[in-house]
Amino acid sequence: MENLAYNSNLFFVALMFLILVVLFSTFKILLEYQRGVIFMLGRFYKVKGPGLIIVIPFIQQMVRVDLRTVVMDVPTQDVISRDNVSVKVNAVIYFRVIDAQKAIINVEDFLQATSQLAQTTLRSVLGQHELDEMLANRDMLNTDIQSILDTRTDGWGIKVSNVEIKHVDLNETMVRAIARQAEAERTRRAKVIHASGEMEASAKLVEAAKTLAIEPNAILLRYLQTLTDIAGEKNSTILFPLPMELLKGVMGDGKTEKAIKPKQPKQPKQPKQKE
Repeated sequence: MENLAYNSNLFFVALMFLILVVLFSTFKILLEYQRGVIFMLGRFYKVKGPGLIIVIPFIQQMVRVDLRTVVMDVPTQDVISRDNVSVKVNAVIYFRVIDAQKAIINVEDFLQATSQLAQTTLRSVLGQHELDEMLANRDMLNTDIQSILDTRTDGWGIKVSNVEIKHVDLNETMVRAIARQAEAERTRRAKVIHASGEMEASAKLVEAAKTLAIEPNAILLRYLQTLTDIAGEKNSTILFPLPMELLKGVMGDGKTEKAIKPKQPKQPKQPKQKE
C-alpha cells in the first residue's frame, strides 16, 4: 500500500509538472514592440502579437521579432576614391523591421545580411566619388547610400531610415597636401581681393580727378589740407611740391602771362633814301 501511494504521488507530481510545461509553452506574452511569427507543422501560419497569444505545443513554433529601430555601426572600410586616394571610412545605419514575415522567411539572419550589405554599398558608392566630394558633400552621399540600402532590403521587410558617415580618415601625406592646397587657395583669394580693391580705388581716383578739374581752386584746398595733415606730425622739414597749374588757377591765366612776358625793345627807324 505504501508503494502504491508513493507511486500515485509521484505520478501526480509528474502530471502537474507536465501540465505546467504545456501551459508555459502554450501561453506567450509579447511586448508592444514584439511580434511572433507562427509556423504550424513547418509552414507559415500567421503573425501574432502583441499581448497574450496561444501557441499549440509540438504543432506550432514561434519566432520573436523585434520591431524597434536598430542602430548598427558599420566597421571601418578601406575605400579608394575616383581620384585614386585611399581613405578609411566608417558609418552608422538606422533601420527597423516593418514586415516580420519577410524578415524571418526571406533571409536567414536579417541583422547580419543588412550589415554586410551596408559595408559593400558603402565601398561601392564612395568609390564613385572624389575625395573633395566625400569631405564636402556628406549629406548627398548619405542620401545615396540610404536609398540604395532601402531598395535592396525591401524584400527582407526592412526599412532603412537613415545613414550617417561618421569619419573619413586620411594618411599624413594627404593631410599635408590638403593643407597646402587650402593655403594656396587662400593666397589666390587674397590676391584677387587685392586686385579688385586696386581697380575700385583707381576708378574712384579718376572720378575725384574729374571733380577737381571742374574747379581749379579745389586742388588748392586739397593741397592745403594735405599740408595741414603733414604739419600735425611735427616734422622739422617739409618739402611740399607746388605745380605751376596751381599758380595759374590762383592768379589767372592772362595776368600770369602778362607779368612773365618781357617787353620787346623798339626798333630804330631807318632814314629814307633820296631819289
